Amino acid sequence: MLKIILRWILTLLYKVEVKGLENYKKAGNRVLIISNHSSFLDPLLLSVFLPNDITFAINKDIADRWWLKPFLGLSNVFSLDPTHPMQLKDLIHHLKDTDSKTVIFPEGRITVTGSLMKIYDGTGMVADKSGAALLPIRIDGAEYTPFSRLQKIVKLRLFPKITLSILAPTKLGIDDKLQGKARRHASGTVLADIMTDMVFNTSRYQQTLFSALLEAKKIHGGKHTVAEDTDRIPLSYNTIITRTIAIGNALKKISSPNENIGIYLPNSTKTLNIVLGLQLIGRVPAMLNYSTGASGMGSACQTAKIKTVLTSRRFIELGKFVSDAQQLSEIVNLIYLEDIAAKITLIDKLTAFIQAQTVNFWYPRLNQSAESPAVVLFTSGSEGAPKGVVLSHSNILANHKQVSARINFNAQDVVLNFLPMFHSFGFTVGTMLPIMNGMTTFFYPSPLHYSIIPEIAYEIGATIIFGTNTFLAAYGHKAHAYDFFNIRYVVAGAEKLNENTRQLWSDKFGIRILEGYGATETSPVAAVNTPMYYKKGTVGRLLPNMQYKLKNIPGIEDAGQLHLYGKNIMQGYLLANNPGVLVPPKSIYGEGWYDTGDIVHIDNEGYLSIRGRSKRFAKISGEIISLAAVEQHLIALWPDTEHLIVCIPDDKKGEQLVLLSTRAKLSYKELKQKSVGFSSIALPKKFIHVEALPILASGKINYAAATEIALREFS
Repeated sequence: MLKIILRWILTLLYKVEVKGLENYKKAGNRVLIISNHSSFLDPLLLSVFLPNDITFAINKDIADRWWLKPFLGLSNVFSLDPTHPMQLKDLIHHLKDTDSKTVIFPEGRITVTGSLMKIYDGTGMVADKSGAALLPIRIDGAEYTPFSRLQKIVKLRLFPKITLSILAPTKLGIDDKLQGKARRHASGTVLADIMTDMVFNTSRYQQTLFSALLEAKKIHGGKHTVAEDTDRIPLSYNTIITRTIAIGNALKKISSPNENIGIYLPNSTKTLNIVLGLQLIGRVPAMLNYSTGASGMGSACQTAKIKTVLTSRRFIELGKFVSDAQQLSEIVNLIYLEDIAAKITLIDKLTAFIQAQTVNFWYPRLNQSAESPAVVLFTSGSEGAPKGVVLSHSNILANHKQVSARINFNAQDVVLNFLPMFHSFGFTVGTMLPIMNGMTTFFYPSPLHYSIIPEIAYEIGATIIFGTNTFLAAYGHKAHAYDFFNIRYVVAGAEKLNENTRQLWSDKFGIRILEGYGATETSPVAAVNTPMYYKKGTVGRLLPNMQYKLKNIPGIEDAGQLHLYGKNIMQGYLLANNPGVLVPPKSIYGEGWYDTGDIVHIDNEGYLSIRGRSKRFAKISGEIISLAAVEQHLIALWPDTEHLIVCIPDDKKGEQLVLLSTRAKLSYKELKQKSVGFSSIALPKKFIHVEALPILASGKINYAAATEIALREFS
């Protein structure tokens, strides 16, 4: 009777919804229920809303709370210290000998970050040795109640909606060959993966970016500041939504549904509003890489069938793009934001304000699909002609949820985003991720201001920075030792993180750079090192809910060409030879699989090590040579200079290596003397001195330009 009364009260107060009860029945009689630990309400919620009698293996500190004891009396209780091995053995015997459903919180404590905390290996050992079925249950919403430990981190509410999601039962499946500490560690890792998969699979990513923005406003409050730029005008959710509606209404008059609209603008809050405004009215922003000049942007417009491009006179003048804009205007309709703004009347602004107040009523009626295109981004073209990459709303939001299942961030974080929005890292991770999760994003228009960006980080108290090795190395040399005093995470991607860059940040700032891996086609993050799962020299482990296959490459041992599958994989390509036609991803493994073209090694713990691009291997006299491995050897010899290896045709040996280096007076004789033990066939014999390596605006090496330099010199 008490359970019935409590269930009625909790349902009334928190609108508790239980999903997946059929999985509870499928789990059988001997079950270990694993759940995230979001608040002091968790044991009460599970005991009241799960059928039958359950047993709780609960942290002793929590079980001893006087006000919880009456509620815990509704179930059997194992008072448990997860670090005490004898108590864990008692729990194992209980699960082996008794048909019961036992709840354990693998984190061992209530979250203080809003994300999963450390998963104890001991819980994995219990699951492994007991042989019980594992039943993951996600508690979502209780972290926003006053019964959580997130005071001053998130906006707490008296009665938020709480959802209990019961996932399908599973088993650990540990390799029988593993024993002792190795087996215990493997059990903990697999259990942690089950938990992060649970968090991702129960997340809301099947929605549009604008609906995710409305959801973020509901969670963090309309007055919560989430964006700022060099104009130094902080924008709240309320302001962003109102401006988005106003600009959307204006753009609706000059465009057609589902049309690709070119964006020729810098990082700013205005660009954010333009992008969201287009998505709101069912148009697709296509982010043009203005560093490629008029010809590059013109090519992109033809590939994506872009007829209208939005830009700004102020941007064109300050960026000295007058000539580019004039040439581009000859093939597309170039529209300036200043002209659009001049036509927005007071009545238009009032209408947008009223619409913003009623948006929760009318926006769901638009029935916009999460699978519709959200953006067109163009690949860097570092190895050939750029392609248009079409990402859906759910692609982008799925990637957000995958990242948040592994790394904790909250509404107190400040992201300094200097990566241009035409770069996938800058668009999805630097812009949309923080906006949709309550963090404040500071937009800076160029990553090339090496002395200014560290000062900006210091001034705004940035806690998170995303960058490339090239940019991070430059900031590290220019910055004062205290400029990054408030930084929690520095995440590197888009190119390999050099050891000297890693060491510089560690020695000068005391910051461990978290290297990740991905591509525009993966929205963009595929793997990343995290504070909990980190291995030097790797790019981390694949994100939740991602599958991989390694294609064997003749001549390359202990590695293969990486193919990926997951919710974050793009909708497809737009290609120059077939403009406007979407080509879905496909590999030798079938539809939806993406061939990364990267040669990787994956160790027994799931960490990825990048051996190089498939195009960055040379075949010399029948032997396969990794250009990346040669570059790392050269960096180790001369860490204060930059080195790049390219290969060009050779009549006798098939291919030959050419070194582009900022180090002057290099010779084969000197290189060979310093390379004792290194394969002589892998040493370049031709050298080109350059003042700087050719790079793209994204900070990645421009391999196509480097190869052209080598061909001009030696062909």
